[in-house]
Amino acid sequence: MTDDAWFGVTPEPVADKIAQHLADGTPSEKAILIDAFAGAGGNTIAFARSDRWKRVYAIEKDSQVLACAKHNAEVYGVQDRISWYEGDCFEIIKNELAAMGEYAVVFASPPWGGPGYRTDTIFDLSKMQPYSLTDLLWPFQQLTENVVLYLPRTSDLRQVTQSHNGEGKLTVFHYCMEGASKALCAFYGTFNLSNSKDGT
Repeated sequence: MTDDAWFGVTPEPVADKIAQHLADGTPSEKAILIDAFAGAGGNTIAFARSDRWKRVYAIEKDSQVLACAKHNAEVYGVQDRISWYEGDCFEIIKNELAAMGEYAVVFASPPWGGPGYRTDTIFDLSKMQPYSLTDLLWPFQQLTENVVLYLPRTSDLRQVTQSHNGEGKLTVFHYCMEGASKALCAFYGTFNLSNSKDGT
């Protein structure tokens, strides 16, 4: 596994809890999961292992990282449940997966680059690089209202709230390990997460 892929992979307990929340809280007619930034496959594999999805579509632009993700899926025995795409997620969703929007959920764990994401008490999501919160959310919501963003634990929740267009609900979960928050997920759309328990 490449150094960048190792650094960016979601811890397995967190990935499993996110997959559980999505499996339990997604409307039944949504049968397709699109992982827009698959990386080394941590979340993709957890989604495939949940047995909730008819198909998981995983997109990764780095060929070496994609090779790692495919290998990891084989290790976990879920390679046959995943379709892999190499390239830009926005272009692939627009040009190759657009017809699936009615049945799809988009999950996105984007790069968190930018000044201060590790050190700021509150992280300004407009400065997240290479994609700001708006850069991410708007294109995905052209496909489906059901979008989940995996964001830094220090994300400015006011910006997350302001990004909600008023359709459906907005629910935010913090995911923790050993009492420490690792990240948060913002669930936009028609998810029913009222019976889900917070964190891991």
